[in-house]
Amino acid sequence: MTSNEIRQKFLKFFENRGHKIIPSASLIPENDPSVLFNTAGMQPLVPYLMGQKHPLGNRLVNVQKCVRTQDIDEVGDNTHDTFFEMMGNWSLGDYFKEEAISWSYEFLTSKDEGLGLDPKRLYVTVFEGNDDAPQDVEAFEIWKKFIPENHIYFMSAKSNWWSVGENGPCGPDTEMFYDITEEGLGDLSIEEYKKADEQQKVVEIWNDVFMQYEKKDGKVIGKLIQQNVDTGSGLERVVMAVQGKNNIFETDLFADIISKIEELSNLKYGDKSDEEYIKNGEQCWVDTRKMMRIVADHMRTSVLIIADGALPSNTGRGYILRRLLRRAVRFADKLGFKNGSLVLIVEVVINKYKNVYSEIVKNADSIKNEINEEESKFRQTLENGLKEFEKGVDPFDLFQSYGFPIELTEELSKEKGIKIDREKFDKRLKEHQELSRTSSAGMFKGGLANHSEKTIKLHTAHHLLLAGLQAIVSPDIKQKGSNITEERLRMDFICDHKLTDDEKKKVEDWVNDKIKRGLNVIRREMPLVEAEKIGAEMEFGAKYPEVVSLYFIEDENGNAISKEFCGGPHVENTGDLAANPEGAPKHFKIQKEEASSAGVRRIKAVLE
Repeated sequence: MTSNEIRQKFLKFFENRGHKIIPSASLIPENDPSVLFNTAGMQPLVPYLMGQKHPLGNRLVNVQKCVRTQDIDEVGDNTHDTFFEMMGNWSLGDYFKEEAISWSYEFLTSKDEGLGLDPKRLYVTVFEGNDDAPQDVEAFEIWKKFIPENHIYFMSAKSNWWSVGENGPCGPDTEMFYDITEEGLGDLSIEEYKKADEQQKVVEIWNDVFMQYEKKDGKVIGKLIQQNVDTGSGLERVVMAVQGKNNIFETDLFADIISKIEELSNLKYGDKSDEEYIKNGEQCWVDTRKMMRIVADHMRTSVLIIADGALPSNTGRGYILRRLLRRAVRFADKLGFKNGSLVLIVEVVINKYKNVYSEIVKNADSIKNEINEEESKFRQTLENGLKEFEKGVDPFDLFQSYGFPIELTEELSKEKGIKIDREKFDKRLKEHQELSRTSSAGMFKGGLANHSEKTIKLHTAHHLLLAGLQAIVSPDIKQKGSNITEERLRMDFICDHKLTDDEKKKVEDWVNDKIKRGLNVIRREMPLVEAEKIGAEMEFGAKYPEVVSLYFIEDENGNAISKEFCGGPHVENTGDLAANPEGAPKHFKIQKEEASSAGVRRIKAVLE
């Protein structure tokens, strides 16, 4: 069974059980400054998990593109990658544990509608309980109907409790693991199971989260009014299990990419290189297999990130993309690639996903150009970094400021007879990764920094700004991206020129006029086709379901001065934007207008 067939089987299975298929959101979160990429299937759906009604109902299913880079140094083992696809089905206040568990089991093991996996190789974990919530006996009892009791293990909150952060929905989960060994592990004690998990002999392939509780300031304060189910199943790992592999890189998702890397390097996957290094005082060799896996993973991820509109830079998601590409260049060099040949892998990735994500085909030329340009820039950076290395710059600073992989610094140090304090580097790297995890894990607020009154007001002001730009500057202006916090709004938009001072002043006056007039803000749901016919604004490059949520801002005669695809939330009346209990009414003010990238301008604005 191919990966394409598995995707379609999953969607069809849950569609037959009343779920509506929704498209994958972009890898770049809409209006969400708390995370750089969509890191989980549930992330774009947070408003609906928090209680907002979804246009398509309370049963949903899709395959969501995701990127996680906190474990980038683990890429190359059997299961870690940076881009992955999360197959997910959701119940928004509808079914709960009984249906979620039984359908998970049925899809994994059924030979008709499902994947036909061997139920004897399935192991399950459930929540053991703590001060926040009791042991999940209900899930345990349901699982006993399908698999032997000695294949079910109670585990701590560290592995079997899900939370959106310090505030919001949370609850226990149950995870499904599959035995990928050739011989089969059979019955395992909990100690044997944990060891098998550490050794990657069993691999997690499914997770059902039961959102039952609400957390406030880090403490569980009670049960949610609406119970939700959030199911996640990593496609890469499922394909590995179905295709009988012990790692994700030997599945059909990576096979063609690895084959192209073999061709470009004149090496065979799995050959041992002559390069040696020291680990824990022992002499080791780097095998070409791991290097090929890293190049394959990083190139696949980079292509899909650029397809969704991100570009290499020194900050934010652009920095992550740059780091991925530079690591790919470094390991391609070690494999013997010729300069400029990395871009040849792009066509292979595009061919693999062209029938799944159309944006990868539409943006093929820009993807190739960006990768070629970034490789060229890195070659110059290598020269500059080498000069800094000669001055004795700290390895971590070389890594952070010049994109030098520690392997490169170690290699250079070995040539110079210099000893690198790898322990110190690893410690600083770990601290850096912990900060990254803290800042990105579970901080999803439905497309905004939060749902505070200030942020919601700026969200509505954001809609007025776009309408004002189209009314004053050009009706052809389209939004390209946005970022909204309590302090300010930021909008990227397609425009062919720098705004004049007169244009900025007129846009400000236009927006403030609409605020002063106190116009109604109304949410409506309608079919996508109808929304497109009436000219509702949509974010450039975004995908939408068959039924969509639109926000209208209407004048005194009921005419729409703004109509946008949006999940909300917003104020009910534009006059609310001027409200200021501390003094004089607030006014909309453009703070800065500047270039963001070629053909794209950026505005930062406030209510002051």
